[in-house]
Amino acid sequence: MPRITVRNIAEMKRRGEKIPMITAYDYTTAILADAAEIPIVLVGDSLGMVVLGYESTIPVTLDDMLHHVKMVARGSKNALIVADMPFMTYQVDPAQALTTAARLMQEGGAHTVKLEGGVNLAPTVQRIVECDIPVMGHIGVTPQSVNALGGYRVRGRSSQEAGQLLNDALALEAAGAYAVVLELVPTPLARLISQRLTIPTIGIGAGAGCDGQVQVLHDMLGLFTDFVPRHAKQYANLAPVIKEAFSRYAQEVRKGTFPTDKESFTMDETLLAGLDDTQ
Repeated sequence: MPRITVRNIAEMKRRGEKIPMITAYDYTTAILADAAEIPIVLVGDSLGMVVLGYESTIPVTLDDMLHHVKMVARGSKNALIVADMPFMTYQVDPAQALTTAARLMQEGGAHTVKLEGGVNLAPTVQRIVECDIPVMGHIGVTPQSVNALGGYRVRGRSSQEAGQLLNDALALEAAGAYAVVLELVPTPLARLISQRLTIPTIGIGAGAGCDGQVQVLHDMLGLFTDFVPRHAKQYANLAPVIKEAFSRYAQEVRKGTFPTDKESFTMDETLLAGLDDTQ
């Protein structure tokens, strides 16, 4: 399977083909995503919560992102790799944003970057795109703005917010973004935005009318037990399975039943003659 490109993603929208996207944060899961033929892998700053243990994405640094993007890039051979630009690494000015995007691609191995914001970030998106770096937008609930938004709540239920989100999406498209994530947006509004845009929309908690969907790996596999978002579907519940495996291992070590001969190695014991003599 050849490497997926932003052109392939655009063609998927034109064909009416739904686009699956998943987060990945390391080499192993990137390999598994490739095996499942998932076309887009997002190295999301959601790693701040599900991997690093922070309460939000805000503490995630560029060095954190680079560390994980590199791992995913080593594992993924087919997917389009999208890297989140972390909090305050692109908001100061377009020059700062361009430097961040360049590092995620040059050092990290990402193929595209993602940033949060609409009309206000359109000039920044345009500047990055002018330098041949593909940009995925992100509007609706923008986790890096959680303190300003007063928490995680559905955006766009009022006519004012709905109009603003549509304007944000159109501004990102005009600035050159190749796709836009819609997070926690009412289904009818997300459908309308998806119909108005010529670029794909990727929904998370935005209904089936989007051109694609994204899920956080730890949510869909039942690995992150602190909180399960309403928009997440658990395709597996691995936390109890892993806990049981850990418990069985610990019990066997304590009882001395692990390791057995099957997990051990032998040798010619005559070679040990005299080694345990004490003189």
